[in-house]
Amino acid sequence: MNNKQIKYFREVWALPPREKALLVIKYVFLIGLSIVFLIPLVWTLSGSFKPSGRIFTLPIEWIPSTFHWENYTNLLDRFPFIRFALNSLILVGFNMVFTLVSSLLVAYGFARFRHPWNQKLFIFVLATMMIPPQVTLIPQFLIFSNLGWVDTYLPLIVPNLFGNAFNIFLMRQFIMGIPRSLDESAYMDGANSFKILTKIIVPLCMPVIITIGVFTFNGNWNDFMGPLIYLSTQSKYPLQLALYTLDAGRQGITDFGMLFAASIVALIPPMLLFVFLQKHVMAGIKIGGSIKG
Repeated sequence: MNNKQIKYFREVWALPPREKALLVIKYVFLIGLSIVFLIPLVWTLSGSFKPSGRIFTLPIEWIPSTFHWENYTNLLDRFPFIRFALNSLILVGFNMVFTLVSSLLVAYGFARFRHPWNQKLFIFVLATMMIPPQVTLIPQFLIFSNLGWVDTYLPLIVPNLFGNAFNIFLMRQFIMGIPRSLDESAYMDGANSFKILTKIIVPLCMPVIITIGVFTFNGNWNDFMGPLIYLSTQSKYPLQLALYTLDAGRQGITDFGMLFAASIVALIPPMLLFVFLQKHVMAGIKIGGSIKG
């Protein structure tokens, strides 16, 4: 244990008995809730090492008596997993770049430039968060269909060129927590707005940028509805939509063992991303920035 953990346990040990009991109850409740949420993941992981006929047996066999690694090898032999994963990475890469750049530019404008319509425009941007995506689904499809973009990646990428209301809000609040004195000092040294953005604002905003990057990665990596609507050529499918082709309605007999194995492998990238960047994510969601002026 490090010094912070030792200090924390000493503080807990010094608490009155009533507060200790409440703390124990809180942690027991949180641990129990975590176990409940982990049960589907553990069951999927266990099923990925079983033949299809033994996955749904009762009582559940949480630890397989024999581990069937062929579910994972078949994933590469009988299913173009790598091709679909690359398709997902292409979509994720473009969307992350476009979302971060566009949202940062708009947020910087709202946070640092003053004009009579600044607040009203910002409220208008936030109001778009209240529009259900189902309302714009058909009009968007008709627009992209008339442009000839159906069965291409463009409908899944181009909308991110115009920012995202939640990301703009998060970045604006973070930038407003950065002292303006830094901007003024840079102006006095001859820097323009673009240099201030790239040399001062962006480095200080890395926690919120990483946070939005993680959210964008997860959202696009796990996106199923968008590709289902706009893509019809199977070779263009991203991974989540490609997993749908493994069900019985598409190929006759479902190999649930291979399907579970594919689901576990598809879960690894976003899980690893969050594990390694969770400190930045926690810092990024603290509205108001990490710099005090």
